[in-house]
Amino acid sequence: MSTSTQPATTTLRGADVIAAIKRAGVRFVVALPDRTISEKVLKPMLADPEFKVVQVCKEDEGISICSGLYATGHRAVMMMQHTGLLDSVNALRGVAMEGKNPVCMIVGLLNKGQPGVAPKDSKAYGVRIVEPVLDALGITHQLVETAGDVEKIAPAIENAYATQTPVVLMIGTEPQ
Repeated sequence: MSTSTQPATTTLRGADVIAAIKRAGVRFVVALPDRTISEKVLKPMLADPEFKVVQVCKEDEGISICSGLYATGHRAVMMMQHTGLLDSVNALRGVAMEGKNPVCMIVGLLNKGQPGVAPKDSKAYGVRIVEPVLDALGITHQLVETAGDVEKIAPAIENAYATQTPVVLMIGTEPQ
């Protein structure tokens, strides 16, 4: 459940994140906009006819919607900020973990700091506690903040659906 903290060698691009999500067979995006990933990932998805975007008011609502989509044979990702992830711990516990639902989350780490800084070393308290909370819940997580990290996205989503377990892909820097 560890994350890589290699220095950024190439810039993370929103188009590459979107392409990786498509490769994993995801066509539903459940989202509560956040400042880290909205501009270069969510907004282009809203304009992409291959995606159906469901915007929600509460992140825990989105976790339940993703589970419902899974129950009807669809793949979805939930996009939110790390603060919403922390707000959704009970839904993650009950719906995702105990319910054995592959809720795949793309989580923006707002104010994490420079690429190459591990979330646990962030100056932002909320960012520092994300990984320990996910570890306590037993939820697999990966850091995505460079172009090379994009290759983690599709396999992580595929694994979540194969094992009926949730996954969190933490976006550590604003994509370009």
